[in-house]
Amino acid sequence: MPELHVLEKLQAANPQAEIWWDSAPMVYTAWAERVVAAAPAEKRERWRAQLARLFNPADPQRNLFRGVTTNPPLSLAALRQDLDRWREIVRGFIREDPAQGVEAVFWRTYREIIRQGARFMRPLWETSGGRYGVLCAQVDPRDCFDEQRMLAQALDLAGLAPNLLIKVPGTREGYRVIEELAARGIGVNNTLSFTLPQFAACLEALDRGLARARDAGIDLTRFRAVITHMSGRYGRLGDLAAQAEARGILLEEADLRWAELAIFRRAYRLVRGRGLPVKLLISSMCIGPCTADGSRASWHVEKTAGADVVYACPPPFIEALMAIEDDLGPFRPDAVEEDVPRGTLAKLERLPYFTEACEPDGLAPEQFNRHAALIATAAEFARATRLTVDFVAQQFEALRAG
Repeated sequence: MPELHVLEKLQAANPQAEIWWDSAPMVYTAWAERVVAAAPAEKRERWRAQLARLFNPADPQRNLFRGVTTNPPLSLAALRQDLDRWREIVRGFIREDPAQGVEAVFWRTYREIIRQGARFMRPLWETSGGRYGVLCAQVDPRDCFDEQRMLAQALDLAGLAPNLLIKVPGTREGYRVIEELAARGIGVNNTLSFTLPQFAACLEALDRGLARARDAGIDLTRFRAVITHMSGRYGRLGDLAAQAEARGILLEEADLRWAELAIFRRAYRLVRGRGLPVKLLISSMCIGPCTADGSRASWHVEKTAGADVVYACPPPFIEALMAIEDDLGPFRPDAVEEDVPRGTLAKLERLPYFTEACEPDGLAPEQFNRHAALIATAAEFARATRLTVDFVAQQFEALRAG
């Protein structure tokens, strides 16, 4: 029997868990080749075989990856990895109608990235009856506070392929869009979500929307949704460390991970208790903390093992897991039930940023839009979108220059 990849071992801890590729599917083959080329000589052939089992775009039914999610920075990376081809695609769009503006061509380009990605996963979606094989397409993060623009974009994207989930941010306006999409039977991925109040708001929006869909006689057989817990971004981008410093509280790296895991566990119980066709998705995972003996860990996977969730794994995180595979212990099916240490919890509960995130009513909907991690992540995503727009602008300039 071949030696299992780290992610195969994680998935085995709960057969209902799903591992998703967190990038454009078009980049997988080139990425895997680079990983194998850089592998230690004694691991090269084993890693080659493992990566072939994780994802073969030509035969997705046999792969470990059951879905794909992406975001503006990842879409930009996919474009940059095949610049010559995308230059010609964009210039072709411009030549079709030279009078159209940069933003219009950007949107056509983004739609094409999504359309091509969805095509890779369509066979798995068909053979699984819609259970697997989805690809997530995100509305423009520059519009994350504009309900009408997000809804128009979401409906446009949803028409590209039947196996799309539309990524909608966890803003006050975003949850109104999520309700409307669910009412039309369109699957969603709630992104930019970090706190229990956001997860509760998403569940309420889905509940209302699906009730409207059933009343309208819409077929929900293949409907599914995921709620993303952007774990590592919560501790890295938010106010947790600053609030601790202001109060003279020393937070170690382990405390930050436990804060993220505490929110994850409460969210997991909340989602499972609602009986809706929705799963919690954990993303923005990282390596750490180091253990006392100096070995490396990834608590985002080790301490959530056994959960019936989706793990969204970007290429750098997969590489990092493979680099520390010898330090990782076995994945325990009951790991997700482990309690947060009392001493750590006592420190965290002194911090408003943590307590607001851990109670279903810790934040009012109007406060979602001011959450530190949401603002920082939305800014990062918006910047990547602007860079993609600029790539399109450069093609206009190149054509004008002859």
